[in-house]
Parts: sequence; C-alpha cells; structure tokens
Amino acid sequence: MSISDVPEKVRVLLWAKSAGRCEFDSCNEPLWRDSLTQLEMNFAEVAHIIGDRPNGPRGHPVFSQVYCNDISNLMLMCRKHHRMIDEISETYSEDVLRQMKQAHEERIEILTELKPDKTSNVLIYKGRIGDFQPKINFRDTWLAMFPEWYPASRLPIELGLSNGAFEDNEEDFWWVENKNLERQFAQKVTPLLCHDGERNHYSVFAFAPQPLLIKLGSLLSDLYPAEVYQLHREPSNWEWQPGPERFDYCVLEPNTAYPLVALNLSLSATIDSSRIKATLGSQDYSEWRMTIANPNNDFLKSKAQLQLFRQEFRQLLNQIKTKHGEEAVIHIFPAVPISIAVEIGRVRQPKADLPFVVYDQNNKIGGFAQTIVIGDIKNG
Repeated sequence: MSISDVPEKVRVLLWAKSAGRCEFDSCNEPLWRDSLTQLEMNFAEVAHIIGDRPNGPRGHPVFSQVYCNDISNLMLMCRKHHRMIDEISETYSEDVLRQMKQAHEERIEILTELKPDKTSNVLIYKGRIGDFQPKINFRDTWLAMFPEWYPASRLPIELGLSNGAFEDNEEDFWWVENKNLERQFAQKVTPLLCHDGERNHYSVFAFAPQPLLIKLGSLLSDLYPAEVYQLHREPSNWEWQPGPERFDYCVLEPNTAYPLVALNLSLSATIDSSRIKATLGSQDYSEWRMTIANPNNDFLKSKAQLQLFRQEFRQLLNQIKTKHGEEAVIHIFPAVPISIAVEIGRVRQPKADLPFVVYDQNNKIGGFAQTIVIGDIKNG
C-alpha cells in the first residue's frame, strides 16, 4: 500500500480520468457509493503502478521517487483490488497495470465525448416461439450500442406478451399477438417517434417468430432512423462483428408472371420449393427465391451484410411489382435471421409496395401456415 501523500489536484484529475470508478480490469465499481448500504462517500484508494518506495510492490531505486505522484503512474481503485495488486505484484506487473489504466480511461473518454444526438431509444420486443420464451438482457443491449449510441433512458421500451395463453400452432395466436403488438406500439412507441420536430433514433433488439418481426418492422417503417441488431450464436451477443470481405445475395427470377407470387427467402436455411407447393396447393403462382451460397443460421455477422440485404430486397420488391403488376400479392416464406426479418418490414413502403402474406413454419402442423397480412389485398 502507498505511503506517499498524493497532492489534492492530482487526486481530482485522477478521479476525472477514471470517472470515479475502480480501474482494475472489469471491476468498474463506483467508488463514491457503497453497493450494499448505498451510503455515498469517498471509498477510493490511489494505487501506484511503479511503487512509491523502492522496496515496495513494483518499486524501483530511481523511478519510485521520480513518478511517485505523476498522474501517468496512478490508478484509482477499490480497496480490494488495491490490496490484490500489491500483494500479488509478480502477477500484476507494471505493464499489466498500465494496460488496465489505458483501457479504462480511454473507454471513459469515449463515453463522455458522446453528444445528445447520439442518444437512441432502446426498443425490445420478445415473442414466444413454440414453448420457448426468449429473454433479452438490457445490459447486453448497452454493450452492443456503444460507442455509436447510448440509451436515451435507463429503461427500455418493451413490447410483447410475456405469458400468452395461445400457442403458435393456433390461429388465435397470430391474431392476439398481432393486435397486441399494434396496440403496444401505438401506446409506447408512436408518441416518441418525433420530438420537437426531430425524428428520434431507435435501437431495436427483437427475438420473436419471424412473421411478428416483419410486422414490427412494418410498424416502425423506414421513415424513422433505427438500427436493428442481430443476436449472434458465436460469440453469444448482440454486437456487430467483422463481416466476410466477399458476400453476395442471389436472386432467382421465375419465368412465369402470375398475380400470386411466392417469395422464398432461403437465408438461414434452405426452403425446398415442394414445401411451398404443398402450402399453396393447386393455385398458379410464380416463385422468386433469394438465397446465399451457404444458407445457415449464423451467417449474418456484420452491419454491412444487413445494409446490403436492405438494398437487394428494396430492388427485389421493385422487380416483383414490375413483372407481376399492381394486383399481385407476395406470399413470403421466410427462413431468415432476426434482424433481416425486421428489415423486411421496414423496407416495405406502405403506399407503393405490394401486400405481404407472411407464413411460418410450424412442426406441430407439419409445414407452413399463413399467419398475418401486411397491406391491403385488393378484391379480397
């Protein structure tokens, strides 16, 4: 433990650089408040990277005196970690501690440089998938947003039924969930879409059946700025990762041009055309397919891949309307990642694009089932 008397102005500067939190790696304990009693007082200790005495932890015959009270040599710590680094000084070397200090203070600087226009409303939507009720940790959303955005409030906007009585193989499930989503959106989101003439930004974290994700996207639409995040399997988080250098979506156009269009979105898995035929039966229809080289449920890693999907899907909707006419209806069979499902709804332009009839694969009924309709279908 240190024996030197660090000047007050140096202590104040150290508090500012560390934001009053323990600089030991991943501790981040607020040092102005006791976590148990909530009593507010100064619980901080000033730790030395190069010891303040030659025969102390990480001491040096010359530098201990030279850097005794230098801000570059000091770390703000809780009592526990201050004692730990001094008693196991062979583990917590000068280099290790300098890395901790630099990482902590750089993070604080980044966060405190954020301006009001970097605020974003955290929108969380959870929907039951079969017997599974997903959970979304608010802290995980914060980690995914930084440093581009920070939450506009300590509480997120939460949508969805947590204990619905219906199962997704029942027709009533889709009606109830659809209506609930519409009403909750109108009550919780719509009043916040604009503030003082400015359009608020949204950070969207959703985990629900794909038709409902598409519906959520259609409610949010493309009129309001939003970033839709993707839950990754490996590593398991919502943070965008580096994407592949070469990546393409492939669109296969049908030869026929019937008013009834089947849109096969084989991205996270491959949907065989026979499954669509079994669902639509003897009706005449044209099948469009959008896919990738290797459909799998963890292909979407980067924000750039999601942006490319938006561009390709926007163009695809235009192509379908041009080929099949104003009276056509698009029957969507999706096998897509979470964020892409939301973006399918956001990309659709209510006044210009064809209506969607969205299907969901359900093993309990042995195939695809029609769930929700987005847009007005003419002539019934």
